Amino acid sequence: MDEELRTVTERLRAEASGSQEYERLVAADDPDELAEVLVSPGRPLWARELAAVRLGVAGDRRAFESLVLLLNHRDPPRCAAAAHALARLGDPRTARAAAALATNELRIAYALYPVRLLTELRAPESAPALITTLQRRLAPHDPFGKIALACVEGLGALGDARARPVLTAARGHPRLAAAASAALARLPQGDGRAGGN
Repeated sequence: MDEELRTVTERLRAEASGSQEYERLVAADDPDELAEVLVSPGRPLWARELAAVRLGVAGDRRAFESLVLLLNHRDPPRCAAAAHALARLGDPRTARAAAALATNELRIAYALYPVRLLTELRAPESAPALITTLQRRLAPHDPFGKIALACVEGLGALGDARARPVLTAARGHPRLAAAASAALARLPQGDGRAGGN
């Protein structure tokens, strides 16, 4: 069991309050048993999360929809667990879903983990989504500085030269200036893109 999955199971153990169903799901070896939890009505959120994360880490694409819902949850530990599982799932729809969540202004308060996931995925959708999200965060008095910083750092990690204009603009914001300068230093010269995008 990887460290992130161990953290998730310990958190959900507390939520489940010693439930026998929790012990059964943690020990379950049959992916069909876990997948059944995702479609059965009336199952508690902790059970759905546990099943989805375990399936996702194992590469079972039946977890995709549940993990995307958790990626945009109001509870950051659920988002982190979903992002971890989605990064390992290998579903080609993941980057498109993360980009949609990262750029959805109605849910921008919950965009931190989609932004981080896009950086980890290094997919064709990653840089354009981070550029769009960061451009919106540069508006005066925008309250989502953590998300802006994650975009700046992500664009630096991706090394896509298309980010140069928005990163240059981000240098004018005191809370982003140092990170934006560091990200700009990682971009290739000219209009080419770094490998992987």
